[in-house]
Amino acid sequence: MKDVAAAAGVSLGTVSNVMNRPEVVSARTRERVERAMADLGFVRNESARQLRAGTSRTLAYVMLDGSNPFFHDVAQGIEYAAEDADLSLFICNSNSRPEREEVHLDRLLQQRVQGILITPVNPDAPHLDELSRRGVPMVIVDRVRGGADCCSVSVDDVLGGRIAIEHLAEQGHERVAVIGGPESLGQVRERLEGARQIWAELGRSPDDFVYLPTEAMTVAEGRSAGERLAGLPARRRPTGAFCANDLLALGLLQQSIGSGRHIPDDLAIVGFDDIEFAAAAAVPLTSVRQPRQELGRAAAQLVLDEATNPDHRHQQLSFTPELVARASSRR
Repeated sequence: MKDVAAAAGVSLGTVSNVMNRPEVVSARTRERVERAMADLGFVRNESARQLRAGTSRTLAYVMLDGSNPFFHDVAQGIEYAAEDADLSLFICNSNSRPEREEVHLDRLLQQRVQGILITPVNPDAPHLDELSRRGVPMVIVDRVRGGADCCSVSVDDVLGGRIAIEHLAEQGHERVAVIGGPESLGQVRERLEGARQIWAELGRSPDDFVYLPTEAMTVAEGRSAGERLAGLPARRRPTGAFCANDLLALGLLQQSIGSGRHIPDDLAIVGFDDIEFAAAAAVPLTSVRQPRQELGRAAAQLVLDEATNPDHRHQQLSFTPELVARASSRR
């Protein structure tokens, strides 16, 4: 900075103002300082500034599953909000492993990030309490955490399960399947709960409702579920299936077409999330849409408010899902 000040013929304080409060420096002087910076190849020492300030100009998002395009869309919404605030974004992937999630959080605390957004494996995990104890702003994304010690942004998953099964019933299906992921995931349990609720309210028999859990929310697990469905006796085999996310639905779609079944005549399929690949599938996929980027942007705005607003109050925002009907379910 001293070299820049000498080259530009200004004080050290003026150089500091150009970097930190450019609005208080005249345009002519600012241009002279910026030209000197360019000529000298000056790059500010952000690490030193962070050490002095005790915080960094970064946010962080710990996503649940880096292979799922849904979380990339959420991350994009977070990034847009971070850019608006002139901040950078770290992205970490827990890969649905609690121990990996905990390691990421420890490292982010060491980096002194301004705030952490996280889609946790378990929203009530004790290691999340450490963030609150340290005063680090945190927002739970696509989940709800018990109590009111932090903000959260989520979608009404129970309603999402209801509208998926209601759509299949309206299409005339009298036997349905729900293909879920691990029941340890809260959104899987809630989507299943909504599906069972509306099936009972429609007066349908629980014997005509088949639930097939899966070990993961992946295309491969969707294909495996399709094989299990095909192996059921014809009298019990569902004609409509609701999958807990689009990756499962796309796997089911692949397996069904590959085995000679006609979609939706032999099997109607509904997914969840409405990722970009849903509409581009071989048979365009009906899906329960989540406002993915809006989730991310809203979560980032909440964590930024907590980081900068002394009057911040925690909020639990819930978005309403909507069905996007396409050829995979419409007869």
